[in-house]
This record gives sequence, C-alpha cells and structure tokens, in this order.
Amino acid sequence: MFEFIVATLTVAGIYGIMALGLNLQAGYAGLLNFGHIAFAGLGAYATGITIQAGGSPLTGMAIGVVLAVALGAGIARLGRQLGADYWGIATLAVAEILRTVATNEGWLTGGANGISPIPMLFDALPRPYDTLAFLALVLGVLGAFTWLTKRLADGRFGRALRVMREEPKLAACFGYNLRSLKSRAVMTSAAVTAIAGSLYAHYMSFTGPDYLLSSETFALWTILMIGGIGNVWGVLVGTAVVQGAYTLVPFAKDYLHFSSDSAGALRLGVIGLILLACLMWRSEGLVPEKLRKMA
Repeated sequence: MFEFIVATLTVAGIYGIMALGLNLQAGYAGLLNFGHIAFAGLGAYATGITIQAGGSPLTGMAIGVVLAVALGAGIARLGRQLGADYWGIATLAVAEILRTVATNEGWLTGGANGISPIPMLFDALPRPYDTLAFLALVLGVLGAFTWLTKRLADGRFGRALRVMREEPKLAACFGYNLRSLKSRAVMTSAAVTAIAGSLYAHYMSFTGPDYLLSSETFALWTILMIGGIGNVWGVLVGTAVVQGAYTLVPFAKDYLHFSSDSAGALRLGVIGLILLACLMWRSEGLVPEKLRKMA
C-alpha cells in the first residue's frame, strides 16, 4: 500500500506539471492546443535516446526542452496562417505525425517497442528511498512551476495574455505584439511539459509511442476543465480529482468483482461523469479563474 501511494502521488505530480504547461497556453492565452502531449513525448524520447547514447539525464532533459521549444516555435508560427479552430486541429496532426515517426523509425526510437531500460534518477538508493527521493523531486518541480506560473499569471506577461485572450483587438490597441505573445506562451508551455515528459520516462524506465496518444492530451484537458482553466490552483485540484478517480476505480473493481475490461470502462465512465457534472453545474471548473473587471 505504501508503494502504491508513492506511485500514485508521483504520477499525479508529473501530470500536474504537464497540466500546468497546458494551462499556460490554453488557460491564459486561450490557445486550443490538441497536440500538447507532443512536447512531453519529445522530452521522454530525448531522455531515452540520450541515455542510450551514454549521455547524462540532465543532458537528455535539456535536449528535450530545446526540441520542445523549437517545436513550439514552429507550431506557433502555424497560428499566423490559421484560425484558432484550424490551428487546434493542426496541433493534433503534428502530435500524430510525431507518433508515427516514433513508431516507424526503430533505429532511433526503438519503434513500437520503445526505449528501455531508462534508469531512475536515484537507483543507488535502497528501496523505498529511491522512489521517495524521486517523489520529492517531482513534488519539488511541481511546486516550483506552480510558483513560477502563478508569478507569470500575476505579472505583466500574464495580464497581456489574458487581454489577448479576451479582447485581441484591444490588446493590439495597447501595443501588444500578439504573434510574439502567442509564440512565447507556446514555447514556455512546451519547456515545462518537456521536463515532465523527461521525468515520466525516468520514472517508468521506458518511453514509447503510446506516450504520444491523443488521449493523453485530452486527459490533460479534462484536468483543466474539471479544476478550472486559467487558475493554477484549479489545475492542481483538477489533477487531484482525476488522479483520485483513476486510483479509486481498482478498489471498486475488487470490491464489486468487476473484470479488468469493465474496470477500464468504469474508469473512463467516472471521469466522464465528473467532467459532465462540471460542465453542467460548474462550467468554469471547481476553482474558477478570478478575472479583474474593467470599470
């Protein structure tokens, strides 16, 4: 049970970091990115490939961040020529292209089998101190990014993103460069998410094409919609609710004697019901964003 709790908190912390990254561009800037998981995938694959080549974990993480930021710059550039809804579809296509490349370029990515083993960062420690140390690292990174994104949201950059999201023409009249704002939002979000992807690869000791499935992006969107998009604390609450539901379903399976297939369906059904209830009665999420109204 102790190891189960540690594992649950670790995975929840990593998904919380990814959701904070998505919140930067979707919550503050209002950008509909449906391929957000591509940044995490780049972080995970960069880590795996670098470790296989004899590099250090820090080097792998840094390479993943650089690649994700470069991809973010390219995706933001697509937004200059596409409407918001078409841009969202384009981001989904980019993530699918990356997944296809990861599946077929086996000489580099391991193909469908992925890359393993990727060592955990604290393998030298005896159990359970290795997993506890990794959990402390994840929670530390989550706390740091929570503080950082809150500072960004309350600062000039965050206010500019919100004005751009709510009143783009007004933001342009204020002298904001909308293209630059969108690019910086996407690239910052990509860097945060790539770090989470690298941590996930280390924790699972594996990376593979399944990390790039579109369902992972929609899981992050579910966290934002349930918790409260545009609010840092809402993101954390949404992460706790979604991961809590994922965690409790196996107990319900044992108690009610469901099959494993039924448990998977039950898990999706529970998340769907929570999301539907929030959309009907708490459309702004459990912890709504507080906007300062203009007099």
